[in-house]
Amino acid sequence: MDTQFCTKKSLCKATGLSNSTFKKYRLQGDWIEGIHWQRVNSRCVLYNLSLILDWLANRGQPEHHQKAIDFYMRSLPSNQGRRKA
Repeated sequence: MDTQFCTKKSLCKATGLSNSTFKKYRLQGDWIEGIHWQRVNSRCVLYNLSLILDWLANRGQPEHHQKAIDFYMRSLPSNQGRRKA
């Protein structure tokens, strides 16, 4: 999975949804902070484009979307095993 974080403007273009819809999904807990979106500071939120597109495609099958979340989490450098020298 190619992880790309984007702004609300880029996410609007990619999904056709509005910023108010993004806010609704965040506040309702449909999109999880630290997974689907990141708060950079009090005025900036970035979105995980690949996971949000997957969420939209798999809304009716949350178990499939959970596989994408698990893959994303395993791919983070902080979840990589220590390499032996």
